[in-house]
Amino acid sequence: MKRFLNTLKNIWKIKELRQRILFTFAMLAVYRLGSYVVLPGVDPSQLDTGSGNANDLLGLINMFTGGAFQNAAIFALGIMPYITASIVVQLLGFAVPYFQRLQQKEGESGRKKLNQITRFLTLAVTLVQGGGYLTYLVSNNAVAPGVSQGLFWFANIIILSAGTIFAMWLGERITDRGIGNGVSLLITVGIIARLPQAMIAEFQLQLAQNGLILFLIELAAMYAVVMVTVLIVQGVRKIPIQFAKRMVGRGSSAVAMSNVRDYIPVKVNASGVMPIIFAQALMFLPATLVTFVSGGDPAAAPGWLRALSNPYSGASAVFTFLLVVVFTYIYTALLVNPKQYADHLKRQNAFIPGVKPGKATADFIDNIVSRITLPGSIFLGIIAILPAIAVAFGVNPSLASFFGGTSMLILVAVVLDTLQQIESHLLMRRYDGLVKSGRIQGRSSRMQGIGAGM
Repeated sequence: MKRFLNTLKNIWKIKELRQRILFTFAMLAVYRLGSYVVLPGVDPSQLDTGSGNANDLLGLINMFTGGAFQNAAIFALGIMPYITASIVVQLLGFAVPYFQRLQQKEGESGRKKLNQITRFLTLAVTLVQGGGYLTYLVSNNAVAPGVSQGLFWFANIIILSAGTIFAMWLGERITDRGIGNGVSLLITVGIIARLPQAMIAEFQLQLAQNGLILFLIELAAMYAVVMVTVLIVQGVRKIPIQFAKRMVGRGSSAVAMSNVRDYIPVKVNASGVMPIIFAQALMFLPATLVTFVSGGDPAAAPGWLRALSNPYSGASAVFTFLLVVVFTYIYTALLVNPKQYADHLKRQNAFIPGVKPGKATADFIDNIVSRITLPGSIFLGIIAILPAIAVAFGVNPSLASFFGGTSMLILVAVVLDTLQQIESHLLMRRYDGLVKSGRIQGRSSRMQGIGAGM
């Protein structure tokens, strides 16, 4: 405890770090305040039963926006249109030569162009999703009586678009002047905002059933899941590399340096949370099909379709697990390019001991990536279905969503990323870090040695 207090004092002593943290909290407070400012002409009480649980589409959006979706707030769409636009631009970078050139060869100017394209695409996505959200409000009779339909649509589509653009601006300001990744922190704050309510609901449920010991077991299980998630998120397979002999110094004082060793850290979970997001997006389709097939009566739909549409059923869990494993391999193949690694090693006059340069090196790296992706994909699949397992053991669905899925991975990754930046500020000024030994490795940790240039 004493060491923890000393660390907080050291953080407060560093003026730049203190200002960054205070600025971050101020921006997050503004974002949370906007989650409670209701759109004009809307009665959010009509949406109390309309957002579903945390594993359906509306519940997932409500989780990422911190309840703003259900509150019909000006930040109802949150930062999600920006996330969608960023994913589209990233996928275009794998398929379209122009975007590949911007990502890989044009450096800072290319990054600025991509950011500008992402912003314009965010606005387009916001207009489409904003229209869908207003349609959702009208279908749930959440529009106050006497409100002009034309004025309602015109004013609120502008407000929703402005809210998303402002949220995007807040995220960029946090990244530039605050601590951590701004966009990720906005999502994280929205997820954490639901945690106290979920904990209280579960505590009251267990208290009514005289199951306080079970509640403590649930907390212990959640802690264990977090610890395992941290280990997997930080896990890397280090591929040793060696640089060829090179001369250090000039003239007669030049010294030949050899046996300079480094490594390429290949992450066990290189794909991050994206496979779970893609799998959940596909698992929304059965629920949509039930609506069309049943004609308004879910009981009339086929049994297998109803089972797949239930996020807590065994069939849905198995299918989700398989989708996550498949998408993990696909997304890792898109992100990790062994040929690019081999070419970069060759340009840096480096090699993997015992492996020939060129194609043999690319094949060697590809085999390692394929092998470590298997345990990583299985882990992601288990994380994706942990909420369903928790519900099967009697956990409240609102709390069960924190046992795994996108919420767990996002929370762990963002917290590690933010702590890593704080620790960098401390170590740079010769203070003790946040941990006694080792190093916090967040998502922002750059690849060491040869991988840092990619």
